[in-house]
Amino acid sequence: MTMTMPQLSYEVFPPRTERGAVALAETMQRLQAMSPTMVSVTYGAGGADKDRSFAAVELATQHAGCPVAAHLTCVGVPQREVDEVVDRYLALGVRHIVALRGDPPEGIDAPYVAHPDGFTTTADLVAAIRTRADAAGTAVTISVSAYPEVHPQSPTLDHDLDVLAAKVSAGADRAMTQMFFEHDALASYLTAVRGRGITIPVIPGIMPIHEIERVASFAQRCGASVPDSMMRFFAAASDQRTAAVEWASQHITRLQALGLNEFHLYTLNQADLVLAIAHRLEQR
Repeated sequence: MTMTMPQLSYEVFPPRTERGAVALAETMQRLQAMSPTMVSVTYGAGGADKDRSFAAVELATQHAGCPVAAHLTCVGVPQREVDEVVDRYLALGVRHIVALRGDPPEGIDAPYVAHPDGFTTTADLVAAIRTRADAAGTAVTISVSAYPEVHPQSPTLDHDLDVLAAKVSAGADRAMTQMFFEHDALASYLTAVRGRGITIPVIPGIMPIHEIERVASFAQRCGASVPDSMMRFFAAASDQRTAAVEWASQHITRLQALGLNEFHLYTLNQADLVLAIAHRLEQR
């Protein structure tokens, strides 16, 4: 069966060195070949290295050739600082903000502790972004996170859906998912989301497999299942890159069968594998 070419967006992170910035600019220039709908730029944990985040956003506006979405987290910072970042993003021409609670500096598994003058929930952050942009007379799109297999710190799916519903009520326009490898998990999640009357688009986040063991280890920390079939697929492959391209293409194809046609790829600031996946999708 021939599938239509999906819409693809991608994520990059701020480089730590000048050499990394040059490499990232080249990566984004190369990724223009897949006609991305958007590039998102991550934000330092706990707001660390804000200047690097701003510089990466500027780099993206210069080299990505597509709209830029800037991440913003609220962990460990007061509301005043969040407002300042929103103002800076708007001044840079950013019209799409990805609002995230963020991981504490202690690590992904550490409990979230709100700053005394900060936000208790991501919904509070979303509302603040919306208020700040409205006050500036600037229309912005706000994306939030979604978890096909439930956030690791959510006690139940119902609680997780409560959190998503609150973010939508606060002004979120769309959601992008944590990486996942079981398409059935997303199918079940979408059924639950729509069953709660949440109608915003949910964009699947796709993690290309650069190194299977490293991705599997990180996925487990994030609460994402690693199917035995995936591990067997890569173990049997004679060429890991070819396997990565085929696995991602099959994953996206199965998700398209659910009626989805937009996907967000986590690049790790590397173009080759993402471009190969895009090319494979065109060939189906």
